[in-house]
Amino acid sequence: MIDYLGFLAGFLTAIAQLPQVVKVVRSRDTHSISLWTYLILSFGILLWLIYGFLIGDYPLIVANSTTLLFTAIIVNYKLRYK
Repeated sequence: MIDYLGFLAGFLTAIAQLPQVVKVVRSRDTHSISLWTYLILSFGILLWLIYGFLIGDYPLIVANSTTLLFTAIIVNYKLRYK
């Protein structure tokens, strides 16, 4: 039951990035997005992902993999369409 709670929490926090990703991909407008914020966030998510692998916590792994993908897309667009 605890894993289900973890998966739900991870799903909600990961999916929270989706509207921003969709907006950036559609508009290619990243002017109002802070590159440093997303770089720091991405690094933090990467550390959580590594931590999840080290302790074998599947909810952490899935949630942070998804969130890292979304933040990487935003960072990529920020660097590409300055």
